[in-house]
Amino acid sequence: MTVTDSARSAYRQPKPIHSTDLAIEAHGLVKHFGTTRAVNGVDLSVPTGSVYGVLGPNGAGKTTTVSMLATLLRPDAGEAKVFGYDVVDDAVAVRSLVGVTGQYASVDEDLTASQNLMLFGRLLGKSRAQCRSRTEELLHDFGLEEAANRPLNQFSGGMRRRLDLAASLIDTPPLLFLDEPTTGLDPRTRAQMWDTIRKLVAGGSTVLLTTQYLDEADQLADRIAVIDRGLVIADGTADELKQSVGTSTLQLTPADRADAPAVARIAESVLGETAALSPEASRVTVNLHRPDLVPDVLIALRRNDIAIEEISVQKPSLDEVFLTITGKEN
Repeated sequence: MTVTDSARSAYRQPKPIHSTDLAIEAHGLVKHFGTTRAVNGVDLSVPTGSVYGVLGPNGAGKTTTVSMLATLLRPDAGEAKVFGYDVVDDAVAVRSLVGVTGQYASVDEDLTASQNLMLFGRLLGKSRAQCRSRTEELLHDFGLEEAANRPLNQFSGGMRRRLDLAASLIDTPPLLFLDEPTTGLDPRTRAQMWDTIRKLVAGGSTVLLTTQYLDEADQLADRIAVIDRGLVIADGTADELKQSVGTSTLQLTPADRADAPAVARIAESVLGETAALSPEASRVTVNLHRPDLVPDVLIALRRNDIAIEEISVQKPSLDEVFLTITGKEN
């Protein structure tokens, strides 16, 4: 039986989006595998047109949550909607609106890179001309042009991962699930993938991104959920999460190290906080609850003829957030 272009296109035709404010609404999602409760009541609200990051240690339930939202697994309890469509009752409609990139390659071993991308495009209802154009664009974006006609058994692990990511972007669905998309990629390709994600969102797509790289979530995500033991234990912007585990600090390095004690006294007087000297007594660190007072500190230092070599304001890192909230390293 031959499937025509029109039939493919009709099958893939995205359904109208019911909800424009939230791409995903999930309440109390639960999933068991035997006696293991992999997801234990996850709540998520993902704004349309944003990158929503999901962080968590290995085995926290991130991939299982994504699988339920993408209709690949049926929840045992709770409910979730994608653009207003229920992931259980309206699964076909949801599938027409989402794309999924998992942690493992889904490409065909018997085809070349070009042939794989052409196949994905044709299955999604694109014409041959559209497929060729998109294939060339993606091969360029992911640095695979020279390997376009090479069999996949000659690909390195990183090249295969790049091809898998390219295949997931043949189409640009309203919602894209990226499950640890840059695992195993070199820094240059990771940066390329970050640019691609930003372009997708700028073009109107929404991205739910699970990642083991805290800097990736910090760079890309508009909001971040931290999942542990199958439950969302924190949610907010990167800055909100950082502020939840500690305040920013002001760090001052005097040009003359002998001035460090005086710098500490002045900073304490202006900011009303206890200052600490580094072990080598060359840097002063003090909690900063009032950033607007930093100019006052500098004015006071100038009045006392103390020159500052370096000044910086340090926020808590996402690493500190992760360790504090989960009690374990990523």
